[in-house]
Amino acid sequence: MLTLLGIAVVVVGFVARINPLLVVVAAALVTGLAAGMGPLEVVALFGKAFKENRYVSLLWLVLPAIGLLERYGLQERAKALIGGLQAATTGRILLLYFAIRQITSALGLTSLGGHPQMVRPLVAPMAEAAAETHGLTDDDTRQKVRAMSAATDNIGLFFGEDIFIAIGSILLMVGFLQQNGIVVEPLHLSVWAIPTAIVAFIVHGTRLVLFDRKLKSGAAR
Repeated sequence: MLTLLGIAVVVVGFVARINPLLVVVAAALVTGLAAGMGPLEVVALFGKAFKENRYVSLLWLVLPAIGLLERYGLQERAKALIGGLQAATTGRILLLYFAIRQITSALGLTSLGGHPQMVRPLVAPMAEAAAETHGLTDDDTRQKVRAMSAATDNIGLFFGEDIFIAIGSILLMVGFLQQNGIVVEPLHLSVWAIPTAIVAFIVHGTRLVLFDRKLKSGAAR
């Protein structure tokens, strides 16, 4: 049970608003020491994990590229595109993105969307531009549109990725169940994730439709 002290370190560190990197490192050290490992052994595990997963660092290359695109008017072009489409509404744009996000996540293409590379530079500006066509330009409405854009991405990814048989969450559940004597195939978990994804699409899709109606009536102000 002492190995769970790492969780306490994470909770305390985040509540105290300490640098997340320092919190995670401290939690790992506490967990390792509580498990009977030496400091050098814990550091060695850090190095091994970084070496085996160094491809993750390539994702940071996306951030400068997105920053340059935004600086040279990516958001403005996205807004201009939607501003010229009378049929485009905030709810319709987010519903379309929601469907695309969930389907691509179900196929394992989880990196096609995301907050830094898709929501901030494209989806949110498009949704805001659609709201502006109805005269909703106040800051409160903008923040609600941005929040709904971010939520749409999160929900689409969360309930879509579990359908993909080789996603980390599926493999984690299979491994955990096997450790406890329950043998289950990854395909079975993926198949049973489909009804959940459908229900999530219906529920959040309804939220988007109702949100769109509030925007049109001005009730979202």
